[in-house]
Amino acid sequence: MAVESRLQPMFAMQLDAVGGPLHPVARSLPVPQAGELLIEVAACGVCRTDLHILDGEVTAKLPIVPGHEIVGRVAAIGEGVSDFRTGERVGVPWLGNSCGACAYCRTGHENLCDTPGFTGCTRDGGYATHAIADAHFCFKIPDLFSDVEAAPLLCAGLIGWRSLRAAGDGARLGLYGFGAAAHIIAQIALWQGRDVYAFTRPGDLEGQSFARSLGCCWAGSSDELPPDELDAAIIFAPVGALVPIALRAVHKGGRVICAGIHMSDIPAFPYPDLWGERTIASVANLTREDGISFFDVAQKAAVRSVTTRFPMTDANIALGELREGTLVGAAVLVPDQAVWNGALA
Repeated sequence: MAVESRLQPMFAMQLDAVGGPLHPVARSLPVPQAGELLIEVAACGVCRTDLHILDGEVTAKLPIVPGHEIVGRVAAIGEGVSDFRTGERVGVPWLGNSCGACAYCRTGHENLCDTPGFTGCTRDGGYATHAIADAHFCFKIPDLFSDVEAAPLLCAGLIGWRSLRAAGDGARLGLYGFGAAAHIIAQIALWQGRDVYAFTRPGDLEGQSFARSLGCCWAGSSDELPPDELDAAIIFAPVGALVPIALRAVHKGGRVICAGIHMSDIPAFPYPDLWGERTIASVANLTREDGISFFDVAQKAAVRSVTTRFPMTDANIALGELREGTLVGAAVLVPDQAVWNGALA
C-alpha cells in the first residue's frame, strides 16, 4: 500500500535488559496481520507501569518497545477488520489481547484472562513512530481530546475509572498518590458531586496545591488522616504501606481499592483496622466495556489531562522525572522525525 511505503522505516525506543536505559532503534515497518491495525503514533503517555517493567517488577518479553497509552492514526488495516478505517484516530491501552475463549473472556472479564497480551510488555508498544495493535482492543478517541491530552486517558484514565467504579458511590473519596491517574479521576468524581481528598508524598506542597486547584476539598500528606472519615479510598501509589493507612481513614463498611499492577508488600496491621466490614480489593487491567463507558463519561465531565511533553527520544528523561516524582500530571512522548534522525546518526 502507498501509505506503508510513505511511512517506512519506523523508529522506536527499545529496552534490551532490566535496568535500561532505552535506546533508539530503526526497524522495517511492520505489516498488520489478520485482525490487526498498523498505527502511526501521534503521542504515547508514560505510565508508572513502564517503570515497573524497566525495573523488572513486572516481567516483560525483552527486548521490548514500552508504552501502552498510545494515540495515533490507522495507517494500514489487516484482513477481517471492519470497525476502523485508514486515517481514523484510535487509542491502544494496556490490555493488548486476550484468548477470547476462557470463562473470563466469555463473560466480559477479559481483564482476568489467564493468557493475555499486554501492550509495551509482551507485545511492542508506543514509544515508537508506529505500532501494531489488535483491532478488537483499540478504542476510538473522541474529538474533544487532543492527541497529547488523550494519551494518559488510555491507562491512567481507564484504570482510574475501573477503580472509581470499584470504590462504589460514596460521597467522600480519598486518592492516595496524586499523579496521572488521580488527577484525571478526581475530575470525574468532582463532576459526580463527590468530595475528593488528595494524599501526596510528605512535603509535596506543589502536588497538594495542584489537587486543590482541581477542586479537591482537602489535600495533605499520605501519612496524615483526613479531617473527615472517607467512604472509600483508591491507592494509585505502588506503596503497600498505604493500605493500612487508608484502612484507618475509611469508616466502617468503607472500601480500599489498590489500583496498581504492582505494589510493594503490605505490612502487617492489627485486625481492628480491617474489622467493621471494611474491604480491600485490587483492580486488574481493564475491559473493553471500561473503555467505552470511560470515554463517554470523560466527555460529559469535560476531563482535561495536565501533561508535560517530551520528544520520544527523551523517554529516559521522562521516566526519570516520573520516578523522582517531579512531574505534575502526566508525561507524554511525541515522535519527531528530525529528532529521530539525529539520535540515530
